[in-house]
Amino acid sequence: MNFLSTISQKIKHNKLFFLSFSILCLSCQERQKEFTIIEKDNMIWIPSGSYTRGSVHSMARADEKPIHEVTISGFWMNKTEVTNAQFKEFVDATGYITTAERAPDWEELKQSLPERTPKPHDSLFQPASLTFKPTQSPVDLNQFNQWWHWTPQASWRKPSGAGSSIEDKMNHPVVHISWYDANAYAKWVGKRLPTEAEWEWAAKGGTQDDLYPWGNDSVDRGEPKTNSWDGQFPYLNTQRDMFFFTAPVMSYQPNGYGLYDMAGNVWEWCIDWYAYDYYSKLSKQNAVNPQGPEISYDPTMPYVQQRVLRGGSFLCNDTYCSGYRVSARMKSSPDTGLQHTGFRLVKDADESNH
Repeated sequence: MNFLSTISQKIKHNKLFFLSFSILCLSCQERQKEFTIIEKDNMIWIPSGSYTRGSVHSMARADEKPIHEVTISGFWMNKTEVTNAQFKEFVDATGYITTAERAPDWEELKQSLPERTPKPHDSLFQPASLTFKPTQSPVDLNQFNQWWHWTPQASWRKPSGAGSSIEDKMNHPVVHISWYDANAYAKWVGKRLPTEAEWEWAAKGGTQDDLYPWGNDSVDRGEPKTNSWDGQFPYLNTQRDMFFFTAPVMSYQPNGYGLYDMAGNVWEWCIDWYAYDYYSKLSKQNAVNPQGPEISYDPTMPYVQQRVLRGGSFLCNDTYCSGYRVSARMKSSPDTGLQHTGFRLVKDADESNH
């Protein structure tokens, strides 16, 4: 007896089955709403709409609450994160030198530190950036210096420092990019960084309640869905997703809008300042195209002005940050570049002209 005959007999003898089956199919159709993907110049049209920003999920952190309504106008967004090849074109054309390629300025640096902070050793004042090195065994996950290391010569050209190269990684996302670097590139190409609200709306891919850009399945269920940390962070990575550091863009399935790597691979800068309590100030109104707080505030780092990052990276893991959730927020000082930090851009457009 074939499959169709079996289904036919069940329907004939059980009308309740048929009704339930119909309702289930209707529910699936509603949840898996399909969109006509509009692409132009490697950018995807993100339609206008409203959504509930933030999360009440058990994994949500305090700065993802309270949830609140947000309305977004349509805009264009890069299909992928900016790649090494694209950033190289910018540097070759302009001679731009990234933050990581410049020696830190103590007079500038101490303005974001508590008074009387002693000056570090002169050996630290050389071009460098933060690189990731796995630990040998489990460590306290609050001790970031166990896996982040200030590495001389590390930059977008040399992601792991001296001896490393991007020669075979031109289609990987560019890293060690500060917020200032991302804005310099954006100005050159005539685009801009997304607002945090735009970024989350785009990451949802047309859904309202899904936990991740790919739906609600856990990151380690089924086929690899993103480039993240597989195993026990920060000492054991099974590389189930095939990569230890960055992956080429478009290595995994896109979300409902046709955007790639809206989860994992590298954190992506947003234009907004970060404020720990910003959501609470928007919770009693329908925010229309919110631009973020006017000033930055983080009670855990009160002296440091910080900008928002979104999307998670190749280091994210459910035992650590689960940054690949669409509502997950991260922050960093705008002059900081790290081995897991990059960006993508957006462009304004009237919806009638898309």
